[in-house]
Amino acid sequence: MTSAVASPGASPGPLTAGLAGFRQVQRLAYACAEAVAARLKPGVTEREAARMQREWLRARGVRDWFHLPFAWFGDRTAFAGFRIPLQFFPTNKRLEPGMPFILDMAPVLKGCTADIGYSGSLGPHPVQDRLLADLEAHRELILSEVRERRSLREIYEDVDRLMVRQGYANRHRAYPFGVIAHKVDRVRERRWSPRLFGFGTQSLKGLAGDALHGHREGWSPLWSPYRFSDHPPHPGLWAVEPHLGFRGTGAKFEEILVVTDSRDPEQSAFWLDDDLPHVRRWAEDK
Repeated sequence: MTSAVASPGASPGPLTAGLAGFRQVQRLAYACAEAVAARLKPGVTEREAARMQREWLRARGVRDWFHLPFAWFGDRTAFAGFRIPLQFFPTNKRLEPGMPFILDMAPVLKGCTADIGYSGSLGPHPVQDRLLADLEAHRELILSEVRERRSLREIYEDVDRLMVRQGYANRHRAYPFGVIAHKVDRVRERRWSPRLFGFGTQSLKGLAGDALHGHREGWSPLWSPYRFSDHPPHPGLWAVEPHLGFRGTGAKFEEILVVTDSRDPEQSAFWLDDDLPHVRRWAEDK
């Protein structure tokens, strides 16, 4: 992605229009999560919940994916026992009353990508409610430190420290490369969109291109705790997903953070959209 990204308040132009496309598909993905969450009932499996997401989005024009939808139920929301990538894929685990769940999807629409995570439960779940409430501090911390141009690795470590103070475990560390975020970009639209292990090949090609380009310039499209992320945030769009765990219960959000090369702190980084379910929930709780 070009490094000159416009902010929501900037004068109209092609980049601002581009952000509108990403905002549209992100809102569509969250609308899908809310619609599917409302249909979940005891006995539904993770695979069925993933298929419900896929069918809902396909009915609204989605034909390509950064990755196909995931669904995690019960202790799988905290990635309990996850050791290999195949364990992330939906299983036949069935939802039960009072059980937490996470829906995660990354659709591509009109060349724009979203990658979102939605946490909920089938009935009251005080532990997950607490996790969700405490995620607000992570959203604020990440934005503040990106605006300070702290290195991605430092910010990751500060998120870790905040989790420890809150009494939680870092569950995004279970993701491949331990990432808390990755870059997203425009995807070239094709009539046929093949997938590899559930990931769209066009999106993977773009991420690999960013990795190669970034390696030459000293930055990475993966935001991890490792040395290759020891650099300031690179301009572009980042899908950010802090994931908290506590005794077999997990919760996260995932949404797009826009990073620019502006010298104005407020313009240098901002969340793409504040009209999202978890943000509305925090506002209602105040």
